[in-house]
Amino acid sequence: EDCAVFQCRGCRAVLGDSLHLCAQEERRLGLLACLKVTDDVAWEDSLMIGLEGALLGCAYNALSCRSCGLIVGFTLYSTFSDLAHLRGLFCFFKDNILCYLLKNKMIIEASKVNFPALTLKE
Repeated sequence: EDCAVFQCRGCRAVLGDSLHLCAQEERRLGLLACLKVTDDVAWEDSLMIGLEGALLGCAYNALSCRSCGLIVGFTLYSTFSDLAHLRGLFCFFKDNILCYLLKNKMIIEASKVNFPALTLKE
């Protein structure tokens, strides 16, 4: 009933869907973490190191939209224990994606969508 397709905010390319959603982090990161993504998601081979904010000290690969190049998220390579549950997942920034809600047939900003409570921390 809450099925959605995740789209790039820049060009509306399909990046993933809620069937592969496994965590929703609201607090400081504001992201959706998925097990799988589409071929429209590209990731940088080189690791980046977070120099500020919530990713300070974390090593990660940036995720971008293959169609328009917008940075849509990241995959964590190494991190502190408070973010370890996200390591290896595809994390989309809610501010950089849109959700197409299948039931309502409408597009809404991902930051305004509340999916069922999911967490990997436990």
